[in-house]
Amino acid sequence: MTEIRNRAEVRLIQALQRVVGLTRTTKFGLILLMDGILCVFAVWIAFMLRLGEWHLWTPAVIVTIAISLILWLPLFLIRGIYQSIVRFMGARTIANIATSCMIMAVALSLIFTFNPIQGIPRTIGVIHALIFATLLVLSRVVAGYALFDLLNRRRFEGQLSRVLIYGAGSAGRQLALSLRHEPGMALQGYIDDDPRLSGQRLDGVAIHASDEVGSLIARLEVDTVLLAIPRLSRQHRKAIVSKLENANVHVLTLPAMSDMIDGTVSVADLREIEIDDLLGRDAVPPNDLLLHRTITGRIVMVTGAGGSIGSELCRQIGTLNPTTIILVEMTEHALYSIEGELREAQRTGRIDSQIVVHAELGNVADAGTVRRMFDRWKPDTVFHAAAYKHVPLVEENVIAGMRNNIFGTLHCALEAERSGVQHFILISTDKAVRPTNVMGATKRTCELILQALRAHHGNTKFAMVRFGNVLGSSGSVVPRFQRQIRDGGPVTLTHRDVTRYFMTIPEAAQLVIQAGAMAEGGEVYVLDMGDPIRIYDLAKTMINLSGLLVRDETNPDGDIEIREIGLRKGEKLYEELLIGNSPRETIHPRIMRANEDFLEWPELSLELERLDAVLADGDRVQALILLSKLVPEFQGEQSMREA
Repeated sequence: MTEIRNRAEVRLIQALQRVVGLTRTTKFGLILLMDGILCVFAVWIAFMLRLGEWHLWTPAVIVTIAISLILWLPLFLIRGIYQSIVRFMGARTIANIATSCMIMAVALSLIFTFNPIQGIPRTIGVIHALIFATLLVLSRVVAGYALFDLLNRRRFEGQLSRVLIYGAGSAGRQLALSLRHEPGMALQGYIDDDPRLSGQRLDGVAIHASDEVGSLIARLEVDTVLLAIPRLSRQHRKAIVSKLENANVHVLTLPAMSDMIDGTVSVADLREIEIDDLLGRDAVPPNDLLLHRTITGRIVMVTGAGGSIGSELCRQIGTLNPTTIILVEMTEHALYSIEGELREAQRTGRIDSQIVVHAELGNVADAGTVRRMFDRWKPDTVFHAAAYKHVPLVEENVIAGMRNNIFGTLHCALEAERSGVQHFILISTDKAVRPTNVMGATKRTCELILQALRAHHGNTKFAMVRFGNVLGSSGSVVPRFQRQIRDGGPVTLTHRDVTRYFMTIPEAAQLVIQAGAMAEGGEVYVLDMGDPIRIYDLAKTMINLSGLLVRDETNPDGDIEIREIGLRKGEKLYEELLIGNSPRETIHPRIMRANEDFLEWPELSLELERLDAVLADGDRVQALILLSKLVPEFQGEQSMREA
């Protein structure tokens, strides 16, 4: 008996596969044939219900069938019933079928009322339409299930993923509908934070309270959770993920609704949870006056325009309607990429096509190049983001690091003053605070240059903006952790107690623009980075969000090991943002003003002349000694021992 049933099932699947493999024209013909037959059946059922007995081929029945078929096909073609895809039938398709049948009912009722025909009750048109609509909807539900849901499940040969959808709102319902056509995913239920929905069902699928999520995942053997709340704040998203972190499930999320092209939701929109979804904060609305003050209607120059921060500055500056954007970059490919991106944004209307975008391939460490650029463009505002920032590389390449960072800043600042630049904003770093590495010491020297110039010279408003790590930058640990997790581990970090401040690149760039607009001259602005994050916890979270477990002493059967490899040269366990104490608040809640000492220009300029000569001679040891003199907090013993 079982063998007979299996053979019948195989034949059914083969038949369904043959139907799916038919040409579009043949499928259309089959649908018309099926609907025509259903129209006839609806007439028979209507007469049976109205008269209480079956009449199949009486003159009255034949006339009704003929009129119904004549009305049905043109009406349904005109109303686009046959343009709907069966597998994606939803409420709108059902409503369209119902409306078309209502129109058909009105037409039949008018015909039978004003042209009475022997044996045809006047109510038969309404009864027939109701039955026909019911049969049409049922036929499409059955066809959709048989041809797509059932067949796809039978075709799927991989590991079936058992899925929970977090969010029983509109996005969750649309996602569940899309899941029906994903053979590798089986929906087990919904989770929602609204306690009123607990215990209810959506299309037969149970909704559970969010506080049950841990036990629910274990009981239903769920391996994937889909976050279907597109308007979720980062704080709320972080709270949800913390509930799922130790559940050994793969977490995917829908992007913000504004990022969905047509406002509809499908499985294709799902993406991995990015770490900046959790570490980044909900944005504070920008101060429009500050955003526009130093940019709108001005010539703006961005040095290091191809870097992580520099390129984001260019994107945001482009939306603020400057007259000209000068992109200064020493790396050809990086310059090519950001220039192409801005020009594409002009073509698509995201930024004004009248803005002049010019790419300058040049090294700011060369004084002649800097003078030529400032003479040619005479910028009103300069964002100086050009710098070598990778701590180990600068530690190994002291001469190049000092030349680029310190003298690149010095040349740009002096030319800014000479050519009448109104605002000059330096992108600094938390590593400039009590630096233990060459890179941090060079950036502190850059701050000293701007502070001294403002105190000694003319009208250019110099400002420095200091902040920590940005997520997704070329030096960020996040891309490296992601790559190591994809490769099966281990995830490597320098020390389990290392902590860092993190901020998203767009937020950092936006705050830099606003801080620069507040400058009166010589200020060091510090961005509120939130709470520092332990890098070990970051690695663990990223592993768990991938549906994997950390392998350690307490869980030797885990998937990914986290391995410590030792602190790199010049690396700190903890970063700081302030040298002095008692930073002052500004008009922006996430921008503070630091109070810090600096060298006067006559003294600083002499030290810089000595440093320039030492760098020209390639004397690494003397360069480090002079750098330690400029920045007393930096001793540089390790760098000098290895010189």
